[in-house]
Amino acid sequence: MGLEHVLNASSIAVVGASRNETKRGYQAIKILLDEKYEGKIYPVNPREESVMGLPCHAKVSDIEAPVEMALITTPAASIPDILEDCGKKGVAGAVIIAGGFGELGAEGKKLERKMVKTAQKNHIRLIGPNTSGMINLKKHLNVVGLRDVPQGSIALLSQSGNMALTLITEAMIKTQMGFSYYVGVGNEADIRFHEYLKFFTDDPDTRAILMYVEGMRNGRAFLQQAYQTTRVKPVIILKSGRSATGRKSAGSHTGALAGMSEVARTAFQRAGIVVIENSDELMPAAESLANLPPFKNNNVVILADGGGHATIAADELTDLGVNLPPLSEKIQEKLRKILPAAASVRNPIDVAGGGDANPGIFADCAEIILHDHEVGGLLMVGLFGGYSIRFAESLRFVEEDAAHRLGKLVKKTEKPIVMHSLYNFAKPHALELLRYYKIPVQDSLEIACKCVGVLAEYGGYLRGYKAKAKFTFTKGEKSKARGREIFAQARKEGRNSLLENEAKELLSLHGEVVCVDCLATSAEQAVQQANGIDGAVVMKIVSPDILHKSDAGGVELSLETPDEVRQAYKKIMSNAKKFKSDAQIKGILVSPMAAVGQEIIIGTKIDDQFGPILMFGIGGVMVEVLKDVAFRVLPISSRSARRMIDEIKSAILLNGFRGRPPVDKKAIQHLLLAVSEIIGSYPEIQEMDLNPVIAYEHGLNVVDARIILTPEDETRW
Repeated sequence: MGLEHVLNASSIAVVGASRNETKRGYQAIKILLDEKYEGKIYPVNPREESVMGLPCHAKVSDIEAPVEMALITTPAASIPDILEDCGKKGVAGAVIIAGGFGELGAEGKKLERKMVKTAQKNHIRLIGPNTSGMINLKKHLNVVGLRDVPQGSIALLSQSGNMALTLITEAMIKTQMGFSYYVGVGNEADIRFHEYLKFFTDDPDTRAILMYVEGMRNGRAFLQQAYQTTRVKPVIILKSGRSATGRKSAGSHTGALAGMSEVARTAFQRAGIVVIENSDELMPAAESLANLPPFKNNNVVILADGGGHATIAADELTDLGVNLPPLSEKIQEKLRKILPAAASVRNPIDVAGGGDANPGIFADCAEIILHDHEVGGLLMVGLFGGYSIRFAESLRFVEEDAAHRLGKLVKKTEKPIVMHSLYNFAKPHALELLRYYKIPVQDSLEIACKCVGVLAEYGGYLRGYKAKAKFTFTKGEKSKARGREIFAQARKEGRNSLLENEAKELLSLHGEVVCVDCLATSAEQAVQQANGIDGAVVMKIVSPDILHKSDAGGVELSLETPDEVRQAYKKIMSNAKKFKSDAQIKGILVSPMAAVGQEIIIGTKIDDQFGPILMFGIGGVMVEVLKDVAFRVLPISSRSARRMIDEIKSAILLNGFRGRPPVDKKAIQHLLLAVSEIIGSYPEIQEMDLNPVIAYEHGLNVVDARIILTPEDETRW
């Protein structure tokens, strides 16, 4: 069932209704009455006859009229039975306030499963549990109990009631923005983030979607929906749980796994979501994206009335990746004609006191700047709105006229203006007029710059949308018959991993050139195989019971003579038996000794939230010590593969240094794409580890490959 009858319910049963003012069952009914909820309210409590003049019912099924939603305020243990009764009435949805479910451990998870199973059997969708509730501002459906929430066009999804309260309070005090809906997502036991996202995508009253997220139960479905949503509406996320302590706190609160922040961040950005790192930037970013057109290019002009603010803003915007190009000579000449001789007109523009007697000069400059097709938007910083306070009251009307002109200019040019003002605290009418025209005004210069940054980021995403990948692939679509045989044989033998030679064969089936390895089952066979290889050889144990060969003494390097090969064979076999006496040994792999090059690592795993993910980084000690790696949710495009290679901090090692030639990045890109294809083709793969891969000026060599299988009875994605 969709969410229409849940979030737009025309009737509500309050289960646990009370005449005690401290109880949620009292507060919910009172606020629904006070805010003139458009639908019907039915208190439910077998011990009460009426609540606030409304007749009480013993249970939901006793209500004679239709009921679309149930607000359940009773303890956790009572909820499955209440849902069973709601099912008899045909209730479409329920808001579960109580905690005490999956966030509390095994017993709580058991109760949560029972609750969800009961709801599904009765076709009831659940918000929560462990939620603060939900608000539909248009219908005055408020089961949170928070009063005076401003109505507007931002849909708010939050896994923290405190964060929701913070954002709503900030909207009330600092902006003219408001909300179309608020939903406390809670434990996501039934309705998931991606379902809310789809609902708000289709909602005509919502222009932007603002989210506070601690963890997601189905991150891949969310990414797939976000990929569709961000084309038409901005989505802004603050993702907590970046630190180990933060992840532990998030888990205890929501029962959802917070996951690796780097994976989440890159995945969200790839889907077009604007990711915010600081809570005080969240509401300003949402306000800007909901109200202003995104940048049509990445060029911004700073218009200031002092060098200090201009310099700080220039540094901030540069750090955010926004361009500050010099203005054309034609535009500079137009500005010189209206500004004092001391003014700087390149970019940033400093009016150098030109606004002290005539603050309307800012609108004059903006008119010239925004009509330049090379300019994507304008950041105004400094005193605007306060000239009448600082200099003369008579300037108030000039500032207000300039504000009208600036507001109309945004609409006319379809280019954004963001305002920073030192006088925002005084709430002068000129700044209130800017807000009337949906121009955000910030008293923090850094936050004003962040607003410009998110407008530029979202505009860039929309311009490049067609180049993005969709986070979906058809499992098994490009699998090979021989590849399926390899996995079938491993399953038949009861193995939980492929042998190294099998993993390399799989790579070769998908277009990767791998070195010719020979499997020897005796010392003399190893000698014969080594004789057929030019140069030194390496020998490695092949055993499904020994994944980390070096730890078991199962690797010997730089073997050149037949005697060295014989001795190495015996030594490896002896070491393997000592390491694990009952290990099943398939033989010893004889391979050409790899030439010296740049070591890299490529790996995959199944992330609890996003499914298969890919990792790339510099191999050897770099990956262990520096942890300098890039992540992507699979599948990836050619563009994503190129960006992974270039974004690691050690990318300089790939470009050639101290006489070393640059490595073959195209070969690395090809391997990354092959790994993406393999993961999509064989859902049996739990993890893949190619380490090391040695990259050369021309080509590369997959020196070691390991593939671990999912348990046979488990489907991970």
